[in-house]
Amino acid sequence: MANYSELMAQAQALMAQAEQARKSELASVVAEIKAKMKQFGITTADLGGAGTKGAAKSKSKAPAKYKGPNGELWAGGPGRKPEWVRSVLASGKSIEDFRI
Repeated sequence: MANYSELMAQAQALMAQAEQARKSELASVVAEIKAKMKQFGITTADLGGAGTKGAAKSKSKAPAKYKGPNGELWAGGPGRKPEWVRSVLASGKSIEDFRI
């Protein structure tokens, strides 16, 4: 019977093999998808993608009420407070000091 360290070494070797197989299969799948897209004239927009990666858009529709020490904006709405707001409050400062 194999001991723990031998089994762990075998498990790591199998994980490395599995990752190599995944990468190999992924490359062929991506190539197939690109070929089909070219064949049928499909764009990323047709698939619901944005086409290119751009800056993330803000989810908030409300205008910003507070501006953080590094220029971060926050509307002050419901939900989780941004990290900069939590650190400001934890340091004993008032959020009103950052009102725009």
